[in-house]
Amino acid sequence: MHKGSSLNKEVALLKRYLTKNHLKLTQQREAILEAFLKVDHITAEELYREISKKKRPQMGLATIYRTLNLLCEIGIGQQRHFDDNRTIYDNVLHKKHHDHLICNKCEKIIEFESPAIERLQEEMAARHGFTLSNHRLELFGHCIDWKNCRDWQKSAGR
Repeated sequence: MHKGSSLNKEVALLKRYLTKNHLKLTQQREAILEAFLKVDHITAEELYREISKKKRPQMGLATIYRTLNLLCEIGIGQQRHFDDNRTIYDNVLHKKHHDHLICNKCEKIIEFESPAIERLQEEMAARHGFTLSNHRLELFGHCIDWKNCRDWQKSAGR
């Protein structure tokens, strides 16, 4: 498997964590990490389908869930629950704090950063004597690009 210098850093981070917890770095875990680092947001099921297409080491969905949870514990990933039905894993290792726009129609996720919004949140917390430890902003709506929105096309019979 070809690894760039960035992937080597993430593999080393994973390996240190696994060693500390008396676990092994397997081909499956390394394949999951490599595939995960190529996306911004993905469900375990989508990652399973992606890895299965590439004829990677055989693995079950449970292995993917366990490894994604490890990646979250390390700080490479973060679980997101944008709706009631699914968990999305956000690749956050090399990202600053960001917020999300989520399409209710096609489930597209757009990341954005806004210093103005960050300042306003801090001002509101201070005004109310509240110390922020963490926060997230998720805005739900629909894409402006109706022609490419999958669910809209299905409902319109296209």
